[in-house]
Amino acid sequence: MDNHQDIDERSLELHLLIAQKIRQNPALFNKARATLARWRGVVCQSSQPYLDEWEALMTEGLEACLSVAVERSQRAAALRQASPFTGILTNQERFAFLKSWKTGHAA
Repeated sequence: MDNHQDIDERSLELHLLIAQKIRQNPALFNKARATLARWRGVVCQSSQPYLDEWEALMTEGLEACLSVAVERSQRAAALRQASPFTGILTNQERFAFLKSWKTGHAA
């Protein structure tokens, strides 16, 4: 079973992949904005501050937002737990990443 540090590291690596994909196709940033807007009405109240922060970052622009998404900090790790970038990778891309991660980080 993964410990919290492993989960945070996997999330960071996943977001590095997502950031790379968005930089190659900046229109995908709008998909994350749409996800954030959709989540506003359905996520629990305790997640709303994270969504507020993502919204503020998105207002600052693509690079400002992505730089935080891939930052190695406690703040960024907490934000990644409520990341609006979840739908950027296809299922195939996500599964390939997870398989590679599991192989590379086997206990």
